[in-house]
Amino acid sequence: MSGWSSIWPKQGGNSPLQIWLLRLATLSGALGGIVILGVAVIVTVSVFMRNMGLGGVRGDFELVQLSCVFAAGLFLPLCQLQKGHVMVDLFTNWLPGGTIALIDRFWTFIFAVAWFCLFVFMFKGMEDIRAYGDKSMLLQVPMWWSFVPAIIGAGLSGLIALIQTFLWHDRPAMSTEH
Repeated sequence: MSGWSSIWPKQGGNSPLQIWLLRLATLSGALGGIVILGVAVIVTVSVFMRNMGLGGVRGDFELVQLSCVFAAGLFLPLCQLQKGHVMVDLFTNWLPGGTIALIDRFWTFIFAVAWFCLFVFMFKGMEDIRAYGDKSMLLQVPMWWSFVPAIIGAGLSGLIALIQTFLWHDRPAMSTEH
């Protein structure tokens, strides 16, 4: 039992912190899915309009570009919560469980550091692009808007990775079953 569970007891198998992080990560992923669904509808309408000789939706390719950035950033926290990143255990499969858990904890901490570095660098990049006033060509959408979900996703992913490293190191990735 980790030190955290004595401070914040588990309810129904998961602590309130785990439940809220799961909700946040699921909400973030769902928003990413809604964005992708929306842009898929727009592209479908645009292609249909082009085939009918009506011309496409103005700036549809810009919407695809921006929505992919939005969705990718919003999917990150759920991926981190599930530890859905690629793991190669070819060389560690034969090690004892405790050693594998320690290695997993180390790399989860490295992920946390990387997420927070991405958070800082993307935030600085967003500030630069915002100050520059860069906009998309056709729709004139400020380009810094596309940084916001990626920054939120990187920050939330970093927080989840830190919690996984220091508070949940005695258990595997959290189940998304409600």
